[in-house]
Amino acid sequence: MKKNNLIRFVQSMVLLPVVTMSLPFSGITNITTPQDSLAKQVNTAATEILALNQANTPEADLISQQLLKNKVQAEADAIDSYFTDHDMPLAGTGMTMVKEAYYNNLDWRLLPAIAIRESTGGKNACDKVKNNPFGWNSCKVGFNSYDDAIATVAQNLGGNNPNTAYEYDNKDIKQILQAYNPPYVAPRYANQVMSIMNNLGDVDVTPILASANT
Repeated sequence: MKKNNLIRFVQSMVLLPVVTMSLPFSGITNITTPQDSLAKQVNTAATEILALNQANTPEADLISQQLLKNKVQAEADAIDSYFTDHDMPLAGTGMTMVKEAYYNNLDWRLLPAIAIRESTGGKNACDKVKNNPFGWNSCKVGFNSYDDAIATVAQNLGGNNPNTAYEYDNKDIKQILQAYNPPYVAPRYANQVMSIMNNLGDVDVTPILASANT
């Protein structure tokens, strides 16, 4: 499956609502929530997709495509479940975050984890500008919508904005986060965001799948 096919599959996904109970934000690392089972679905689908990519048959390709759809949906559900569980305004943006992760070859957990660290998922978003839950550009830039903010931040972190590529292109997650918020400003920032990413799921296969399907 070519990369343009991968993007078409991601674009075709329809977000399904997740109904969960709201939980307080404090102590979230010790809470077992519905995204735990969703993360297991992601793991299972990812393993099966990677295995099927080794089989060069039409049947294997069709199965791989369906598994990819399931994986994308499970990732989006895991993000939205987390946001919903903790009563965060970004609930409902999970599919957009996953799509932008695929487009920009990013870990699907990176954008939501940054938003959680920066603004508690939109609860404490930049107050002088609109729709900036990422603290992007030191809260000096606002956006027309959350989707606009997600697309812009993803493009930059993926190294696909020529104006900022020198900061983010060809870097691993920790290096991206250290460029986003340098250690001399926030020494534990990268580790904090990566810890949140682990709470969302325990896999990092989005870039692998994108590369495997080029």
